[in-house]
Amino acid sequence: MRTTAQDASVRLYHLDAGPEGGAAITLLYGSLADAMVLAAQQDEATQEGLFIATDNDVVAYLDLVDA
Repeated sequence: MRTTAQDASVRLYHLDAGPEGGAAITLLYGSLADAMVLAAQQDEATQEGLFIATDNDVVAYLDLVDA
């Protein structure tokens, strides 16, 4: 993820694994710091489908916390 500033604007969304590719449900438009807090509050199954998008990149939430 190229943007790492805690105050960077991001979109936190959940991508479900539906039979036709799933749907993206936005949980938050806000700072990276706020997105990380909200993502950490979700259950494990939800966290598996969470992604954080900046203006120049998209990364799975679990890839960030495992890094």
